[in-house]
Formats: sequence, structure tokens, C-alpha cells
Amino acid sequence: MKRITILAKPGCRRDSVEPQSDGTFVVRVRAKPEKGRANEAIAAALARYFGIPKRSVRIITTRSRRKIVEIDS
Repeated sequence: MKRITILAKPGCRRDSVEPQSDGTFVVRVRAKPEKGRANEAIAAALARYFGIPKRSVRIITTRSRRKIVEIDS
């Protein structure tokens, strides 16, 4: 199990995951931050990026744009 820190940017034009030099990731998703839709899209984008099933991605902190994510690989 690995923990990473991400900066979430909901409401963007396209979904993307960009690694940063400090070890964090910027995750841009089209979904709006309403009813957990952005968090679902973030989990899906990270799963695609790492090539793992979506169920292996768990968002620990969900209320802010800076999030801690647990990844089972």
C-alpha cells in the first residue's frame, strides 16, 4: 500500500494526471465537486494512470483540494 498526495482541480476541460517534482500529483478532472462526483473521477483517473483497478484507489481525505490517496498495487 502506497500513499500519495494530490492536488485536485475539478471542473477542468479534460481529465489528466501530472506528476510534480516534489512527489505529489496534480489531478485535473471534468467533474464538478458536487455529491462526490469529482472524487469518483479522481479515483478513476488515478487508476488509469497507474494501470490498476479503480477499487485499488482509496481517497483518505475528501473535503479539500489537497488530498491523501491510498493505492494498492
